Amino acid sequence: MALVVQKYGGSSVADAEGVKRVAQRIVATKKAGNDVVVVVSAMGDTTDELIDLAEQVSPLPPGRELDMLLTAGERISMALLAMAIANLGHEARSFTGSQAGVITDGSHGKARIIDVTPGRIRSALDEGAIAIVAGFQGVSQNSKDITTLGRGGSDTTAVALAAALSADVCEIYTDVDGVFTADPRIVPTARQIPRISYEEMLEMAACGAKILHLRCVEYARRYAIPIHVRSSFSQREGTRVIESIEGTDMEQAIISGVAHDRSEAKITVVGVPDKVGEAATIFTVLADAEINLDMIVQNVSAASTGRTDISFTLPATDGQTAMSALNKVKERIGFESLRYDDRIGKVSLIGAGMRSHPGVTAKFFSAIAEAGVNIEMISTSEIRISVVVDGDDVDAAVASAHRAFDLDAEQVEAVVYGGTGR
Repeated sequence: MALVVQKYGGSSVADAEGVKRVAQRIVATKKAGNDVVVVVSAMGDTTDELIDLAEQVSPLPPGRELDMLLTAGERISMALLAMAIANLGHEARSFTGSQAGVITDGSHGKARIIDVTPGRIRSALDEGAIAIVAGFQGVSQNSKDITTLGRGGSDTTAVALAAALSADVCEIYTDVDGVFTADPRIVPTARQIPRISYEEMLEMAACGAKILHLRCVEYARRYAIPIHVRSSFSQREGTRVIESIEGTDMEQAIISGVAHDRSEAKITVVGVPDKVGEAATIFTVLADAEINLDMIVQNVSAASTGRTDISFTLPATDGQTAMSALNKVKERIGFESLRYDDRIGKVSLIGAGMRSHPGVTAKFFSAIAEAGVNIEMISTSEIRISVVVDGDDVDAAVASAHRAFDLDAEQVEAVVYGGTGR
């Protein structure tokens, strides 16, 4: 008997028919002799609708109350799913994040999991029931307030529960048949990847591939939890995210895929005095504002002025917070001005094989140039090359890079069953 944790995204339970279809899949897994724990997201676009409703009531809703509101979405879907399973003759018990023992810090809207104490989940399994857990939420260790984990938090909930329960596998069900070499909505000829390492999946998630949340993959790698990404709309095998085993794939592809991200903005701090400590001051201010940065570029200082420009990218949702924090220290640092651009996109080439293949960078940049796209910023790691381009040029850059590295399938493999990719 195996212990299987399954997570179903909002598109999988978007309506009553979807809930019943998911219930049948869960019961089939139970009938196969497995213990089953299910993590479920809010139905369809419920979370977005609740956010819109909150903003109509208050332009700046308190974080505590917004979390209380948003967690209602998952509570609805978990209860309906438990009812649907009961209708198929099996016992299911639904649990909120706090009831499931998901303990977090007190940061509303983007809480981090501190511990998982799944005593009630284990008891339900021991009594033969299927446990249904509301994803995306937990309870603060100190204040005991309800918290949410941020976008994609249900993925993280599922992997955290899998780790705490020593599950055999964590299955992430979405509306596409696994991880592809590019977003099928942009590149219809993208190929499905049967197996991918945690390392490559981390880079893809960090670079905008929405199939798995970054924190989910980090958690899985830390606790060696195998992830199986599949579609809840089909019976196809999907993609397995596993520990990289050197030397097993003699013909491993150089490039795993091309990812893109339109959710970032760029800030340029113009005319920073080229003195020791100025950059440290800028990034300390941003760190104090709890803003995560991505790509950072500093120009060579002009000899005539002794000043330089520093550019960096960050989540667009944090853009105004960052601008406000920097403006408060403008006189102390002595920079001239700030420039803000939220019409950018990041395009990334990812592949563990590139570390031993020269010429990858040249081919990537040539493909971007052939698409007529100008590069604004460049960032690299051992298995990734990322560029920032104009937001309107993202699709062309992705398609050109995908084609240049022979990633196109001979026929269309990707089917987007739902509407969101989550």
